[in-house]
Amino acid sequence: MADWLRAGEARLSGCSESAALDAQLLLAKALGQPRAYLLTWPERRPGVAAAAHYERLLQARAQGEPVAYLLGRQGFWSLELEVGPGVLVPRPETELLVECALEALGPGQEAAVLDLGTGSGAIILALAVERPRLRLTAVECSEPAWALARRNCEALAPGRVELLRGSWFEPLAGRRFQLIVSNPPYIGEQEPELAALAREPRGALVAQEAGLADLRHIIERAPAHLAPGGWLMLEHGYAQGGAVRSLMTARGFLGVLTQRDLAGLERVSLGRWPESA
Repeated sequence: MADWLRAGEARLSGCSESAALDAQLLLAKALGQPRAYLLTWPERRPGVAAAAHYERLLQARAQGEPVAYLLGRQGFWSLELEVGPGVLVPRPETELLVECALEALGPGQEAAVLDLGTGSGAIILALAVERPRLRLTAVECSEPAWALARRNCEALAPGRVELLRGSWFEPLAGRRFQLIVSNPPYIGEQEPELAALAREPRGALVAQEAGLADLRHIIERAPAHLAPGGWLMLEHGYAQGGAVRSLMTARGFLGVLTQRDLAGLERVSLGRWPESA
């Protein structure tokens, strides 16, 4: 195993910042074994079929396919989510949005919570496992993402999440929530970081107005769907905190602030709709 892992790491070193880990995960996938198996039996060699599978996985990864797509799964919070092409891979920094939501909604609350653009369902499912009394709704416009989110909801929190198909607030006429969360597209159309994300769905990543268009849309329309005193919490790019705070304040949200992720970057902005609005 050790020789195969070293060879795999060398193959991926020019295209991945985590080449060693990628090689381990892909070899474990090819073998149908947990990653610990590789460390326990370093002297063993893969069979012919496993070796061929490993080669195909390495080739796909070297061509830019995300490891999560090749594995068909991605860890997020305490969950193991199904993921695949056509759906954004959940990122660790998005867990900050879950933390902010849990802090606003203490244990035992029966609040109504909305997740806009749920993707794989990562955020709403993390809230489902942490707060069993919340009433949870998620909206997704992409058919592949909606179908995958449905499978994740059925597998990880059956019966807990109302999953709707549509664009942002479109399927929610007349409904209000104590908390609205969203990780919308926020990368500008010309941003260089898009090159590294070429295999992930552009519609889940890119927004007009230098990445602010969808954030602006949500901020403008959220008050019609928030209960008095309700929260709006938005993930955004590391350089967008000031713009998002300005948009939220101008719209009438109170106590607007931005939380930083583990890298010290501004990542989640939040505010509260007035009680008397």
